[in-house]
Amino acid sequence: MATLKSSSSSISSRSRVMKKESNGPKVEEGLNPFKYDKFDPDAYVHNNCSLNDREIKQLCSYLVDLKKASAEEMRRSVYANYAAFIRTSKEISDLEGELSSIRNLLSTQAALIHGLAEGVNIDSLSISSSDGLSKDAILNSEYRETSDLDKWLVEFPDLLDVLLAERRIDEALAALDEGEHVVFEAKQRKSLNPSVLLSLQNSITERRQKLADQLAEAACQPSTRGAELRASISALKRLGDGPRAHSLLLNAHLQRYQYNMQNLRSSSTSYGGAYTAALAQLVFSAVAQAASDSLSIFGEEPAYTSELVMWATKQTEAFALLVKRHALASSAAAGGLRAAAECVQIALGHCSLLEARGLALCPVLLKLFRPSVEQALDANLKRISESTAALAAADDWLLTYPTVANRQTGRLTSISVGNTTAFQHKLTSSAHRFNLMVQDFFEDVGPLLSMQLGGQALEGLFQVFNSYVNMLVKALPGSMEEEASFDDSGNSIVRMAETEAQQIALLANASLLSDELLPRAAMKLSTINQAAYKDDNRRTSDRQNRHPEQREWRRRLAGSVDRLKDTFCRQHALDLIFTEEGDSHLTADMYINMDGNADEVEWLPSLIFQELFIKLNRMSNIAADMFVGRERFATLLLMRLTETVILWLSEDQTFWDDINQGPRPLGPLGLQQFYLDMKFVVSFASQGRYLSRNLQRIVNEIISKAMSAFSTTGLDPYSELPEDEWFNELCQDAMERLSGKPKEVNSPTASVSAQSISSVRSHSSS
Repeated sequence: MATLKSSSSSISSRSRVMKKESNGPKVEEGLNPFKYDKFDPDAYVHNNCSLNDREIKQLCSYLVDLKKASAEEMRRSVYANYAAFIRTSKEISDLEGELSSIRNLLSTQAALIHGLAEGVNIDSLSISSSDGLSKDAILNSEYRETSDLDKWLVEFPDLLDVLLAERRIDEALAALDEGEHVVFEAKQRKSLNPSVLLSLQNSITERRQKLADQLAEAACQPSTRGAELRASISALKRLGDGPRAHSLLLNAHLQRYQYNMQNLRSSSTSYGGAYTAALAQLVFSAVAQAASDSLSIFGEEPAYTSELVMWATKQTEAFALLVKRHALASSAAAGGLRAAAECVQIALGHCSLLEARGLALCPVLLKLFRPSVEQALDANLKRISESTAALAAADDWLLTYPTVANRQTGRLTSISVGNTTAFQHKLTSSAHRFNLMVQDFFEDVGPLLSMQLGGQALEGLFQVFNSYVNMLVKALPGSMEEEASFDDSGNSIVRMAETEAQQIALLANASLLSDELLPRAAMKLSTINQAAYKDDNRRTSDRQNRHPEQREWRRRLAGSVDRLKDTFCRQHALDLIFTEEGDSHLTADMYINMDGNADEVEWLPSLIFQELFIKLNRMSNIAADMFVGRERFATLLLMRLTETVILWLSEDQTFWDDINQGPRPLGPLGLQQFYLDMKFVVSFASQGRYLSRNLQRIVNEIISKAMSAFSTTGLDPYSELPEDEWFNELCQDAMERLSGKPKEVNSPTASVSAQSISSVRSHSSS
């Protein structure tokens, strides 16, 4: 009946949880079948379980989620209240011992008081005449019983002494149990004189204490091992001194592994990993054996389990301190992340084996090892930064294929171009070194994940990369950030990149590191299967984009590269716009003075825009060789450089003040030249496939501003401008001539251009 009610209650609870929101007030009606005492769960399930596979799967999924949430809540509750639970358990154990002592004392005092109150036991043989037995028979029977008991009372202490002297533990325990039984019956029947009873109790207590001392002494001996130790502890527990027995058991295992540690010396090992492995074997095997013995003798009683956990935690902390002192400290200070990681992995490997025995001690190790690993991490990142800075000071900024470093010998071996794989790219020497050190940095990152240091490693790597980008910025001639960031790194001396090829190589370094090489290395910090590292670049990039943290990290890397790209574009834009003396090549005079020299007009794009086209064409050819397979980056670079020049024109307030309020207004020829220049920019950007929407928008705004300025003269700008076909023909002709392509004499372009020019001149003269 109780089982049925329990099943009914359980099913009712699940029904209430699952149908609370859907049924509302009908919940009570749905529970009616479960309220009867004759409820048959098997019949109910058979009659009502008509769920289809989809509903069953949903129900199973709900139950699994509920189980996970319950386990997580229980784990949080245990962690939050574990210290208070252990402290309370220990206090309860101590209180139980004190209550036992008080109970024994009260029993002894009660027996003594009872004996004093009765005095001499006279008339103890009060016999009722109504039982039909003769007085003599009863007297003879009691006499014989008293005689046997007196004889046993005399022999019992001597028997116990003999058993204790011969260390016959099991027989001594049986004799003590017999004595306790006699005392109990004597108290019930009042068959013994109180003084004799008290003497017997004292004799039993004295021998019990003596036996307990013998067992405790045996347990403390280093020579007591295995079965003998467990027998002594079990016997001591049977004597009623469980807390002492459990403490002696743990102490015996502690003494044993401390004795074995005397033969272990950290200096006798070749490296920290061997010392960590040997020490972990001693410590955690002792903890495992102690846990096994505790469970077999004391079971799962909370007081003993708590003491075991506290003891194991203490031994784990002592082990961690020894490893930090003899293995981790030196490697962490020297930046030996791999050595530190190896020690941590070895320790965690041994410690994790205890989880099968209910001891989850890995969090203790992780908490204690974390500062040392953080120190090794910081030192390693600092070493990467300093080494890269030293190489950047002598880098010739020429792109080459990588060399392979033998990890054991440290020697570099050249790789022929024909044997390069998809993961080998052309970089300068400092970038190759930077990439090699980063890849080596992430070889062993298991402890970084378990210690939740993945984010810190990514942040440190970003700072190192940002420092390298600062050096690349300084390598640009005339960099405006050179003085501002002079103290950003320990080595601020960087070899200048004089040629355009060298300067584009700087961008190749930064872009390739941020887009492919660094993210591929950082993938080892994610939880993706190790086999994913062997996939191609595109699949690796797709996986990377599914991780928000790594996606944000890559965005920051790209932002650092954009800073280098902006500096590069600003420098080349200024070189185009200004002379070495500081004069501008892009002024309003080049447009407003054209109408005064109408006979000398040659319809070509202005010189500065011709130079812009030549520069972009030259850079495009250089980038095509450097960014093989990564043409998009080269396109974006040319797009940004073009936008930088046009943005300067759009935001040059002096230029527009002269156009709008200068000594001469903008005339028809000036407007046509200005319109031709803007159409030329749009044409070559479109032909080079780096015409962005932003560039198109800025050009349209500039043209609108010029037309507005021309409208102030009272003329219609649209009537003064030829058709777009004329401008397009001029732009195409200029691009062919500037790019060095041969031009056909009878080309349609030439004839149309000539006709257009003459028509424009006649139109403007009229």
